[in-house]
Amino acid sequence: MKKGLLSVMMGLSMLTLTQAADAADLALERYFEGKTRATGSFSAINGVKREFKVDLTGRWDGKTLVLREDFVFSDGEKDRKTWRFTKTGPGRYTGTREDVIGTTDVVIEGKVAKFNYLVNLGTEAKPNKVRFYDTMELEPDGTLVNTAWVTKYLLPVARTKVIFSR
Repeated sequence: MKKGLLSVMMGLSMLTLTQAADAADLALERYFEGKTRATGSFSAINGVKREFKVDLTGRWDGKTLVLREDFVFSDGEKDRKTWRFTKTGPGRYTGTREDVIGTTDVVIEGKVAKFNYLVNLGTEAKPNKVRFYDTMELEPDGTLVNTAWVTKYLLPVARTKVIFSR
């Protein structure tokens, strides 16, 4: 009898520990709803380097996260992009942005989100299509670190790193 009780207590303890770990897992709507700030850098193989700050505003309607990004680059240039992430299941989203060709599928496992997407950095007349491969990792201090490799014809051409904080 004592062995059975011990087994049940251990099972309940494991269930509690698992629930606590899951509560700390990354969820885009939980992390980005409201105001978020970020700093980042972009470095390309052609020597181009840019630093930037981003103010983000997220609105979650229960199904879709609309995430507005207001960029200010170190040279004074400003830009605005808006992601729309629709939750398709636990840890799964489909995303679009005005400069993304098609959609992206975001997959979250624990504290790590991975997704990739095609972007035209050029013009319609002179396209410059590159693919971003993003990995976002939630750190113990609550910051979210996004590292992205940028490729063209499957070759790495740039890297970007963005650190989000609440």
